[in-house]
Order: sequence, then structure tokens, then C-alpha cells
Amino acid sequence: MSSEPVFVLPGDRIDASLIPSHAKKPLRLGPGLRHVPPSDILPTLAGQLVTDRQKNAIRVETSNGRYIPRVGELVIGTINKSASEVYFVNLSDYTAPALLPQLSFESATKKTRPILAPGALVYARVTLANKHMDAELECVSASTGKADGLGPLVGGMLFTISLGMARLLMMPKKAQHGKLVVLDELADAGVQFETATGRNGRLWVDSDSTKAIIAVGRAIQETDEKSLNADEQRKLVRRLIKELS
Repeated sequence: MSSEPVFVLPGDRIDASLIPSHAKKPLRLGPGLRHVPPSDILPTLAGQLVTDRQKNAIRVETSNGRYIPRVGELVIGTINKSASEVYFVNLSDYTAPALLPQLSFESATKKTRPILAPGALVYARVTLANKHMDAELECVSASTGKADGLGPLVGGMLFTISLGMARLLMMPKKAQHGKLVVLDELADAGVQFETATGRNGRLWVDSDSTKAIIAVGRAIQETDEKSLNADEQRKLVRRLIKELS
């Protein structure tokens, strides 16, 4: 990935140094980009230019707007309905449901597969993303057969966040690279909780305390909506901690 964020507008010229050039892999253009013969690549959306040199891929990510599934991304979906062999799962508003095979869970058989009612939440991985077909999901690793943290999300509460905030929450060093310290500050203050983040702009929070769940969700949403810096996030946490005590 690029070390410094690069933001582009529709029609901007992209510097050649930002375009990956793997010797053996074809260049993969993701959402927000189009090829203009003979060799120009132009953005069609305003957002952050994201380069994955290992995959020889490049795309434009927006903080808002409709989520577009991509293979390998982790998402939080809501069960819409079930058919004989699949669940129909909503990933975002006003988009077609994704398909989740009912046997795509750890150790699932026709007798032991989970029974998920409409409204149930699942943490899943995108396995098929094609604009001409419905997206497909899995709740088990195809290589290990294990859930690896995927599957039904029981209890807790679901919060809607921007796609940009979802991206920040899923960064391995979000405090260092994304300047997102609010969750670390809450944990350091003694708030006990667990979270799961979906790349589709969904945050699941669980705790033994309903007040803690709401505080964590509010902290992330307020940080997201107001674009709080690190010091402002710390002040927000101190205020929420007082409300919890």
C-alpha cells in the first residue's frame, strides 16, 4: 500500500509511480478507475487512491456511498431470508442480497447447519464479487475448514459507520497510521468490550454491559461523523467514561 494517502478527483492524471507494475501479473483496476487507451488510467470517483503492489491492483475508495463487494473482504451481513441451500444476506441498503451457502460454516452438515432467522447477523468473507452476478459469502476458511472468527454474531448491537471509518478500524496499526485511538482509550479506561468490523460500513459491539455497548458505538460514530483528531477522541472518551460511572 502507498505510505502516504493520495486523494484523487474524477479525471485527475495519476502519477505513473503510483501505478503498480508487477513483471508477471496483469494490472487489476478496481472500482473508481477506468482505462483510457492507449495507456491512461483515470479516476471516475473522488476518494483515496489505494495501491496493492503484491496483487498488482489499484482502486479508488470513498468514505461514503454504496458498498461494492470485493473478494476477500470481511463484511457484516443481516439475514434477509433463507432458501433450501442458501441464505440471502443484506450487506447494504438498496443493493441485491449476497448469497451465503448454508453449509459454509465450520463443521456444518445438513443436520448441524446453523438455523438463522431473518434479522440475524453474520460475520463473513466475500468469495465472489462480479457486477453481473450476486455476491457470494462464506463463514469458514476454505483452506482450514475453521471459522477463524467468522460465523453468527450473537447478542451485541450493530452500528452503521462510513466506509472510510470501516477501513480505518480494520487497519493493523490504526492508532499509528490512521490516528484512530478511541478504542484503545476506551480499553485503557477499563471498558470491556469486543467488536467486529465489516468493510461494508457495519460495526458490531458486544459487552456484558449495555451501557458499554452504547458508549463504544457512540464513540466510533461521533469520531466518524465529526472527523475527530486524536486529542478530541481522548476528550470524548473521558466524557463517555464519566457518563458510564
